[in-house]
Amino acid sequence: MNFIFLLTGVLLVFVIAFFISNNRKQIKYKRILIMLAVQIILVYFMMNTSIGLIVITKVGVFFEKLMEIADSGIQFVFGGMVNKGATTFFFVALLPLVFMSVLIGILNYIKVLPFMIKYIGLGLSKITGMGKLESYFAVSTAALGQPEVFLTIIKQIPLLSPKRLYTICTSAMSAVSMAMVGAYMTMLEPKYVVTAVVLNIFSALIVANIINPYDLDDQEDLIQIEENDRVPFFQMVGDSVMDGFKIVIIVAAMLLGFISLMELINVIFLGVFNISFQTVIGYIFAPIAFVMGIPWAEAIQAGGIMGTKLVTNEFVAMLKFGEISKHLSDKTIAIVSVYLVSFANFGTVGIVSGSIKSISEKQGSYVAKFSLKLLLGATLASVISGTIMGIVM
Repeated sequence: MNFIFLLTGVLLVFVIAFFISNNRKQIKYKRILIMLAVQIILVYFMMNTSIGLIVITKVGVFFEKLMEIADSGIQFVFGGMVNKGATTFFFVALLPLVFMSVLIGILNYIKVLPFMIKYIGLGLSKITGMGKLESYFAVSTAALGQPEVFLTIIKQIPLLSPKRLYTICTSAMSAVSMAMVGAYMTMLEPKYVVTAVVLNIFSALIVANIINPYDLDDQEDLIQIEENDRVPFFQMVGDSVMDGFKIVIIVAAMLLGFISLMELINVIFLGVFNISFQTVIGYIFAPIAFVMGIPWAEAIQAGGIMGTKLVTNEFVAMLKFGEISKHLSDKTIAIVSVYLVSFANFGTVGIVSGSIKSISEKQGSYVAKFSLKLLLGATLASVISGTIMGIVM
């Protein structure tokens, strides 16, 4: 039965992506099938083998330990502000991002992260058949996040064709940064977060191959990674601290605004239509949730969470999901959890477009033109990742 839903979920994505494809005749079906096969193998390895379960468990424990280490700094600065035994999302999930940002900065500084990204990207290009730049970017965006990841290819962005630009922007919206992973693990099961990070790399490239197929010659595929001027170590640490704190404040502000806005919309819908806005979204997304493998009895609730993520952001959706997940089956929890781990929402379109525009006015205009198609592609990538997760539950 799980493989039937694998077919229905992937078929839904293919039909939608095929309908809006820029060049249907150039779609590389073999390339797509190879990436789907790799995803299935990876998800079975991670979820159904003792070695795979040990690996993702260890990764989860590693990030939990990092969050504990981050808490030592939080307690020193903010200790006593929260009653004993109580938890506050700002302290538990957001403030640790400051320490995670510093850790990423150090790994970048000592060249460990660039080395891993480069060679994992090269390996990925051999598997996917995509260009070296696209594969490098797909891996690096999962580590660095946005908008920082665009700075690593700042010299090449003005030279990219609109097609290649679409592919890297889809990857940027479909992946999540390593700094965010720890925060997500406070709201979702760590094993689902780890699995989603891996699956999303391939899902974004699959969707891009359908919506935006193209071939490259050797000259176009040359990759030049931007090397920033090396600053003193402690200056880098200080810059990373400030970058992490900026992320915390931005996310906190977005949550304040979006959650309040959602509550306002719910009040209006309940007062006028006697139904909550989330329930309305749930009915719209329920068929999508069902073809992904979620039982129909839970499809409306799951669809409401999926829709909430699209119109607000993943943090709002994860918090809402935490309120209802205890009443859902393990399969629904797994599929929705993986679906939620990405940046595919309306707000991120603005971040991506603004980041590109700050580097190249012309390229930023291109991104603005295909922004809705970009959001649709990133959302379809999340659907593929969630569907793949469902086959092992």
